[in-house]
Amino acid sequence: MGVVLGLGVGIGLVLVYAAFVFPRTASRPRTTSDLEHLLRRAGVSGTSPTGVLVLSVAAAVSAGLAVHVVSRTAPVSLAFAVLAGYLPITVLKGRARRRQRDLAEVWPEAVDNLASAVRAGMSLPEALAQLSVRGPEPLRPDFAAFAVDYQVTGRFADSLDQLKERLADPVGDRVVEGLRVAREVGGGDLGRLLRSLSGFLREDLHTRAELESRQAWAVNGARLAVAAPWLVLLMLSFQREVVGRYASPAGIVVLVGGGACCLLAYRLMIRVGRLPQEDRILS
Repeated sequence: MGVVLGLGVGIGLVLVYAAFVFPRTASRPRTTSDLEHLLRRAGVSGTSPTGVLVLSVAAAVSAGLAVHVVSRTAPVSLAFAVLAGYLPITVLKGRARRRQRDLAEVWPEAVDNLASAVRAGMSLPEALAQLSVRGPEPLRPDFAAFAVDYQVTGRFADSLDQLKERLADPVGDRVVEGLRVAREVGGGDLGRLLRSLSGFLREDLHTRAELESRQAWAVNGARLAVAAPWLVLLMLSFQREVVGRYASPAGIVVLVGGGACCLLAYRLMIRVGRLPQEDRILS
């Protein structure tokens, strides 16, 4: 018995000593990468950034080998490998823009449903949960997950945070933060706030739709201007005598210079014609 007691006291003293000599450092919060943000905005948060990188590498290798079999020119194959490797990122960015546009179109209807539910006497969590059944189709899965989170935890603020992460949408951030403030402050102005927010979202959507329709020609022209030289080069790849000249130092300079000029011109055209993007609130 004495041995066990002495062993317990010794272990306790060692643990106390270790707590002072080797203090535990606070763990840093995990930062979210740009690729993870892009996946969330595109609505494919179930896909990992590693999977996207693997897909990019596979696309680059496949395109490079295919072009090399046709052209037998390493610099040309490398150029198309780089283009193919960036293709998954381009697809994700396009999907994120389309998803943000689609969500912006349905948010006014969702806010109207919330206002009607609150006016009918439902609590705010219940009004949000019923959007999983009666709300717009693109938003139903996210609000269904909110209903499950709130049912399990009972914490409204934490469930709103999870909803914001799933939506990853600037308009959704405004709606969620407005509901959070209304919940914390209380009062009878929630219905009026929701109706005002719905009208503001509709006006913003109408204005942005007009600007995007006028901007479309600039964006499409920039994409066509960038794609045309590479399509010509791809067709030239079937003529090995012609495309073989790009294997020389002068040909490599032409490829690198052409790629840099295309990238610079495209970015400049998109920046000139780009509409201001909304920033996420407290994301």
